[in-house]
Amino acid sequence: MAAALRGALWGCLLLCVSGIVPKPRNARISSVNFRSVLLWDPPGVRKGNLSYTVQAKSIFPKQNFNNVTTNLNVTECDVSSLSVYGAYVLRVRTEWEDEHSDWAVVRFKPMADTVIGPPSVNVKSESGTLHVDFTGPAADREHDKWSLKQYYGSWIYRILYWKKGSNKKVIHIDTKHNSEILSQLEPWTIYCIQVQGVIPEWNKTGERSQELCEQTTHNGVTPVWIVVTVLLGSMLAVIISVPVCFFSFWYLYRFTKHVFFPSYIFPQHLKEKNLKVKGMRLWKRPAEQQSTIRTLNKKFPIQKYYHLWKGTKHSSHFSQVERKAKAVKFLLALRS
Repeated sequence: MAAALRGALWGCLLLCVSGIVPKPRNARISSVNFRSVLLWDPPGVRKGNLSYTVQAKSIFPKQNFNNVTTNLNVTECDVSSLSVYGAYVLRVRTEWEDEHSDWAVVRFKPMADTVIGPPSVNVKSESGTLHVDFTGPAADREHDKWSLKQYYGSWIYRILYWKKGSNKKVIHIDTKHNSEILSQLEPWTIYCIQVQGVIPEWNKTGERSQELCEQTTHNGVTPVWIVVTVLLGSMLAVIISVPVCFFSFWYLYRFTKHVFFPSYIFPQHLKEKNLKVKGMRLWKRPAEQQSTIRTLNKKFPIQKYYHLWKGTKHSSHFSQVERKAKAVKFLLALRS
């Protein structure tokens, strides 16, 4: 404050006594994404209306100074129209009536001096990873909105991320692409991310983007305890459901059989009568067989052919009477 006051008093003294106009103070360049402005502070003179003239010339190739602007009433001048690939000498002076000051000189090389602004960043959480997309920055010129990547021979994006609340461990990844997937993250954890442009060829590092924080989700890997729980639950369900299904079908079968196919009990008196009839038939059967054998024996001498049949393999399985009957059938078969 004291120095500024002394400068103002000294400027007034020079202007009033000797007519010398002091030159602008603190001339400098402010350039972000090739949006370049020459700035300066006014001299410490409060008398009259001061104006300024700004000139520029190229160093390579060497040229003479040309006016950029004259009769400027503000303490800044936009020089973004200069080619970004050149190197320049800029100068500004103070003018008051017919007097003017010495030049305040600034050297300017846009490719080296411009500040690389932060890129635009978007973060999306998906399946335990963070998808980071980033673009730009773009040149901030009137007729040129290209990305700064197109001006520099080398360009990479640097991604910095860390767990929220633990800034001590910052991890960075460099990529030439406009997107990156951050994996191997802890599930359900908040991570904060910043991105910046880096130009190794010019040893330039851009400004970091705004800090964005996003929570990760499940990583898609099923924990072991869930697998074991599901397996045991499935086995228990099978053990319970199989007997239930078996007995349900068995009950349904018994019920259906009882309704559509009821059991029938034969009356006892009919059972006894039926047994008597069967007994009589069984009792009479040997007599009938003997009568048939006698009749056949009269017509055909059984003893004559009996020894032929007796040697067959079937003869040992029957009684005496049955053997004779079989012998008769055997003889009939031979004579037919």
